[in-house]
Amino acid sequence: MPAQGKHRRPKSHRVTRAAAVASAGGAALALPLIGATGAHAATAEAKTYTVKAGDTLSKIAAAQDVDGGWQQLYQANKAAIGSDAALIKPGTKLTLDGAAKAATTATQASATTTAAYVKPVDASTGTPYHQTGSMWSSGYHTGTDFTVATGTSIKAIAAGTVVSAGWDGSYGNEVVIKHADGRYSQYAHMSSVGVSAGQAVTAGRQIGLSGATGNVTGPHLHFEIRTSPNYGSDLDPLAYLREHGVNV
Repeated sequence: MPAQGKHRRPKSHRVTRAAAVASAGGAALALPLIGATGAHAATAEAKTYTVKAGDTLSKIAAAQDVDGGWQQLYQANKAAIGSDAALIKPGTKLTLDGAAKAATTATQASATTTAAYVKPVDASTGTPYHQTGSMWSSGYHTGTDFTVATGTSIKAIAAGTVVSAGWDGSYGNEVVIKHADGRYSQYAHMSSVGVSAGQAVTAGRQIGLSGATGNVTGPHLHFEIRTSPNYGSDLDPLAYLREHGVNV
């Protein structure tokens, strides 16, 4: 991303104060003389940033040293960005200070909680968790499917560390991420993977594109929550998301 020039405060006329003596019934009055700009100093123009192709909120927040990181940047510009923090359009103007810089610790904590978890993909659900059937080796569906066409953006549901990324047999191309609470999220049947093992990711970060790789009958996202990175340690993924404030 191109380096941004430093923003300069607009020059203002110097405010001077001098004691002027006037006569009022023989008493001397000290009258302050105010400069042409008035009693209030000029207010510095708010800093803004115009989104460019390839930008993410994380990159912008880091490069512009935004207090509160990408979460606070999103909260301060939610009206311009929309409901999906991972989708920012080139040309969008973001405020870098003001609300973002003046936020209190409580506000920052609230913003972090609000944006801590997101849906893995913007789509409706298909085959539900624990549906039984002989097509699954465990005898039931270990995750929840989201109905999406090939090439749909898949996002990390929360911040974490990628523990595996690549081909995994019947899951096709998949990604597994470990989160701060010790749970693991898995995203399977992807057409392409955009992260690698050991990489740290944030909530809403694109990790790949949906597809129909592995043992499938059509394109979709198979999504799991696990207590370990391995098959067979599954939990109800939609219940997990709801527990963390995600409307699914």
